[in-house]
Amino acid sequence: MPAPFYWIPLFPLLGFLINGLIGIRRFPNRAVHAVGVAAVGLSFLTSLWSSAALLAAGNVAAEKILFIWIPANLIHLANGASSAAFQVDFAFRFDALTAVMCLVVTGVGLLIHIYSIGYMSHDKSYARFFAYLNLFTCAMLVLVLGANLAVMFIGWEGVGLCSYLLIGFWFSKDSAANAGKKAFITNRVGDFGFLLGTGILMWFLGTVDFNAISSGVTQGLLTRPVATAAALLLFLGATGKSAQLPLYTWLPDAMEGPTPVSALIHAATMVTAGVYLVARLNVLFTFSGTALTVVALVGGLTACYAATMGFVQFDIKRVLAYSTISQIGYMFLGLGVGAYAAGIFHLMTHAFFKSLLFLAAGSVIHALSGEQDMRRMGGLRRRIPGTYRVFLVGAIAIAGVPPFAGFFSKDEILASAFASGNYVAWALGLTGALMTAFYMFRLIFMTFFGPERMDEKTAHHVHESPPVMLRPLYLLAGLSVVGGWVGLPAVLLGGDWFGRFLAPVTGHHVLHLSHGLELGLMAISIAAGAAGIAAAYIIYVRRGGEPARACAARLGPLYTLVERKYYVDEIYNGLIVGGCLLLGRLSALFDQVLIDGVVNGAAGLTRLVSRGSILFDGSVVDGAVNGVGRLHQFAARHVRRLQTGYLYSYALAVVVGMVLFISAVLLF
Repeated sequence: MPAPFYWIPLFPLLGFLINGLIGIRRFPNRAVHAVGVAAVGLSFLTSLWSSAALLAAGNVAAEKILFIWIPANLIHLANGASSAAFQVDFAFRFDALTAVMCLVVTGVGLLIHIYSIGYMSHDKSYARFFAYLNLFTCAMLVLVLGANLAVMFIGWEGVGLCSYLLIGFWFSKDSAANAGKKAFITNRVGDFGFLLGTGILMWFLGTVDFNAISSGVTQGLLTRPVATAAALLLFLGATGKSAQLPLYTWLPDAMEGPTPVSALIHAATMVTAGVYLVARLNVLFTFSGTALTVVALVGGLTACYAATMGFVQFDIKRVLAYSTISQIGYMFLGLGVGAYAAGIFHLMTHAFFKSLLFLAAGSVIHALSGEQDMRRMGGLRRRIPGTYRVFLVGAIAIAGVPPFAGFFSKDEILASAFASGNYVAWALGLTGALMTAFYMFRLIFMTFFGPERMDEKTAHHVHESPPVMLRPLYLLAGLSVVGGWVGLPAVLLGGDWFGRFLAPVTGHHVLHLSHGLELGLMAISIAAGAAGIAAAYIIYVRRGGEPARACAARLGPLYTLVERKYYVDEIYNGLIVGGCLLLGRLSALFDQVLIDGVVNGAAGLTRLVSRGSILFDGSVVDGAVNGVGRLHQFAARHVRRLQTGYLYSYALAVVVGMVLFISAVLLF
């Protein structure tokens, strides 16, 4: 029996419906999380089953058409038959790339759901939270399973909606409500590009099916400029979902949502959607060439740009937020140099250690009764040792220290960039690796080392998280250690199993480097990570952070520039938000002065004409009618006097009348 991979998004959808319609009113918390966790657990098991079936079938993709969604442009043939020139099937596709994404989304998502049982246990909207988490998971699974851009767009918009609901989950807080709106609106900008790019492919290829698009590009049905335009517009959509320059500003504000939401958005679902889109359409981007270069440069610049802001943040979750922006940039850098499998490999390893870091940060916040400022932490490795150990594992993994997962995926991207001859991208990636190691261990040392800086009340209540929160962290820590071993490069006797598994979808990217050069590049990457860790240790442990404070004072305006996030939010608010508000005011003024003026003037003229008409009617028309009536009344009053009722009067009148008549005849 073939695996029913099309069931994978069904279970979270059912979980959403059950908790959303019934659980909110009737279920106790235990029943709510049982439904929510079981739904994602069943999806994970189905993903495992489907992946095993895929391997058993020789890595041959499977497709399931559920129904014909959009049959359009029917052409009636001479024999009476008809055919559709454009048709969209509601279809799911399961191949190697889909398998990786489904396992990441459901596997990491399952651990986040379990962690949420403890983290959200006292929240009054417990059922609503799990309903939203299930819906988010369902939308992401529809996105990655969709066999065409139209089905993918349903999931694409679904994760955008769920991000709004979850980021603004505590909507009574203005900051949370505003952050949810910011995420939703910013993503709509990117989605406009997605729709335009899809429209170009529909117009020139007559299809939105991924296989048909790849075939059309391969057969030369698209010119290079058209392919570049479509690819760049689709990439604009990817920059919105994956928080890359220039549409990244929503992601740091997404920290207003509960910590499990941050982990789900940043590690397993929404921000990886753009990376998946580019990897899925790799044939289109490769054919364009120009679009691929743009992807690499945007990714490399974003990786370094976001890392600089991680240097100066003190909110523990915001440091991780800028880290996510930077790491997603790394993935795009890998895609942009043609190493699509390496980009997806880093997506997978990043899901492990970034979800671990966010959930461990949530454990720290839980221990400190909601405190997120690292300046009010310190010395916590003795208070919460379990959280400290898993946090350290995540930091080592993201810093690219071998043999942890992050090392292998980062090294593959850096080696691919160097082998492609794009030395600018390689330099940006190496710089980003150095910066990542520094700001992540800055976080570790400020949070867990040195003297305790929390207030006495908070210090009194510091406690380790319950097992339901720690156990998922231990599993993620294990994956952060060994998760990268599936992609061991050939130079380390690994044979790149992960790259060969994805080859039917992404192509097999071969590094044209000698073993000596590849090992040398590894050594440089390791040295960069070690230098970042050492610098953070010297500054924040050996010297208690004094060099950082002195540097901030000495740099002055430059430090303020980075601390204020380069004033990008202010610029966007001034130019875009302010521009829209100004346009609104001008439109209102135009409406009031011109439109309302014309309407009100027409109304006044109508009233004036009406008054004139009333006056004419009352004075002339009614006057004439009434005058005729009065004339008749006057005549009647005098004529009726002739009616006396006496016979002699009538005889006299007849005689007088005859005399007058005869006289007139004789005279005239």
